[in-house]
Amino acid sequence: MVIPLGDENPTHAKPIVSIAILIICCLVFLWQFSLGSDGGKAIYALGVIPASLIQGIELPAEIQWVSPGMTLVTSMFLHGGFMHLGGNMLYLWIFGDNVEDILGKFPFILFYLVCGIVAALTQALPEPGSQIPMIGASGAISGILGAYVVFFPKHKVKVAIPFGFFIQILRLPAYVVLLFWFVLQLFNSYGSGGGGGVAFRAHIGGFVAGLVLGPVFAVVTRRTREKFKGDNK
Repeated sequence: MVIPLGDENPTHAKPIVSIAILIICCLVFLWQFSLGSDGGKAIYALGVIPASLIQGIELPAEIQWVSPGMTLVTSMFLHGGFMHLGGNMLYLWIFGDNVEDILGKFPFILFYLVCGIVAALTQALPEPGSQIPMIGASGAISGILGAYVVFFPKHKVKVAIPFGFFIQILRLPAYVVLLFWFVLQLFNSYGSGGGGGVAFRAHIGGFVAGLVLGPVFAVVTRRTREKFKGDNK
């Protein structure tokens, strides 16, 4: 197990979008907690249910809060427990600011949502009849990790590695930390058959989306900025 603690990669601008996503996810989690026994209803109403999204199976009226397509977005802001939320927010806090810095604020929002949607579909399409709701920001955050590998492969990441009762603190290149994380998702996905309580396929799909789309968004953003500057000379 490798636990990231921080990176040595300063940003040029305040990561407003990353902070906003983190706050929204925490507020939504508090709202889920406040629902008590009805919290499960929110997960079924706002999570991605492949059978509803892909096969069009109609849900009971009391959990038809949004359209099946809209759950691709709403599911990104719900979490199944404190550890689920805490792990996702840790990765967002460490790696999101630098990717946001490269892409710009509005493109980063689009990038985050697109990676999250790709991740959800990667998990859902192989099991279109599943009625298990999928929630969490991990698919979108996996996209951030993929983009980070492309943009900052050699920047150092401080990690904690537990060895029994001892913890070793190391500074490793980002590509070592994040590619190890990706390989772990592949092994876990194979071992679980893609099922279980963790959406490993979504992690894989989001990471690959980030690898591919990160540079594309960066190029489009750069060209847009250059055009804007040219038009205003």
